[in-house]
Amino acid sequence: MSDYLVEMKQINKAFSGVKALEDVDFNLKPGEVMALLGENGAGKSTLMKILSGVINRDSGTVKVFGKEVGDLNTKEAQKMGISIIHQELNMCPDLTIAENIFLGNEIVNKGLIDRNEMNQKTREFLGRLGLEIDPEILVGDLSVSVQQLVEIAKALSFDAKVVIMDEPTSALTSAEIERLFNIIQDMKDNGCGVVYISHRLEELAHITDRVTILRDGKFVIEGEFSDFTLDRIITNMVGREITEQFPRDPGVRQDIIFSVKNLSNGKRVKDVSFDLYAGEVLGIAGLMGAGRTETTRCIFGVEHLESGDIYLEGKKLSINGPSDAIAEGIVLIPEDRKKDGLATELSINDNLALPNLDLVSNKFGVINQNKEKNLVDSAIKNFNVKLASKADNASSLSGGNQQKIVIGKWLSRESKVIIFDEPTRGIDVGSKVEIYNLINELKKQGVGVLVVSSEMPEVMGISDRIIVMCDGKVTGEYLHDEATEDKIMADATAFEIKK
Repeated sequence: MSDYLVEMKQINKAFSGVKALEDVDFNLKPGEVMALLGENGAGKSTLMKILSGVINRDSGTVKVFGKEVGDLNTKEAQKMGISIIHQELNMCPDLTIAENIFLGNEIVNKGLIDRNEMNQKTREFLGRLGLEIDPEILVGDLSVSVQQLVEIAKALSFDAKVVIMDEPTSALTSAEIERLFNIIQDMKDNGCGVVYISHRLEELAHITDRVTILRDGKFVIEGEFSDFTLDRIITNMVGREITEQFPRDPGVRQDIIFSVKNLSNGKRVKDVSFDLYAGEVLGIAGLMGAGRTETTRCIFGVEHLESGDIYLEGKKLSINGPSDAIAEGIVLIPEDRKKDGLATELSINDNLALPNLDLVSNKFGVINQNKEKNLVDSAIKNFNVKLASKADNASSLSGGNQQKIVIGKWLSRESKVIIFDEPTRGIDVGSKVEIYNLINELKKQGVGVLVVSSEMPEVMGISDRIIVMCDGKVTGEYLHDEATEDKIMADATAFEIKK
């Protein structure tokens, strides 16, 4: 019998003539966590999609449980015990939690779907993740973090022996991550093999047994995690040394450019006030559900504002929708790029051009194709987007390259205030540094930058000033040199005692 659950050798895959994988080897043992690492576009997700039957390989051999297999489809892979949690949430928003978990594997009793049994089993799966919620809630009504946990619960429902987790913690709180790690330990104890893909390298020490690193679609190195330092992992991933994880330019703070006064939406935003200076990065810290994202959506006109005022350069604004905000020079890079930031079934070209039609059209609305081409090509070049063709759908890109498109489409405009909500979620360490350097450039241009981040080191590393939110309110404020994790966490948990 083989010592491996999975053996993949000399795997090749190309899209539109562009090689995504070239002679890649990979293996997984029972009862281990294998961290599969690399920059965006390195081929990690492509390799795992081949293993889980989402796409077919061009060449190479795959063995599962010691037996060589041909091209699998997703159903066959599931039956063999292979389950994948995709980086981009793969839920049906108009179905219930239970319907999503059992989609394609419904429990049938006497020819009818047994919803009671499905709901009961769903409660059990969610309970393993510490979730006590109604299985009949529509997935579209859940927060991104809870949807992520439902995706994980769906994988658990298959009783898989090989579980692939592609950025499973990108939307989770620290408490939810800890619960997930406990689940992973249970899987290991039961002989399950876990493939763990993550750009949050600080997580690896808690769960990882071995490491495989890919770069530009090629195998680079594999070995015991204990033999690697974080610097060695990063160097192998990017092919160069990253000298500074959070390159922050202190810059010169100018006058107040933007203010919100007593902002409330009657739900998660309660009497929020702050100022933002030109040439400053203002970070917003807090736990999941603190109201950070809702505050940015109120500013951008996505959510209704019940009360409060918004000022830009001293002028009181009336923002009734995103078009009003964009016209005033305020743009938002949203938390959920797939749902709110991209039209995934449109081309990369269209995603970059559509928000900027006013910049590439004449007064009669006729598009100047040269202007459009220059705008699109410039965004792709400036952000080093890895793609086969700009005519391909945005869904063809890796998660990190999708995020670059979401950011790039706004930076063609001369915006005065740019709001980044989780700007580096699902992005590799090299691309993170590119985005931090971009933020430094925006500061130099006198732009006011607002950054929401759930990663404490990130919000502390790149912000000139930090406000902390808890339960919809601002509970603390610190300059860069004053902020500590202890101070921020104390303010982030400063809940009022409700009688």
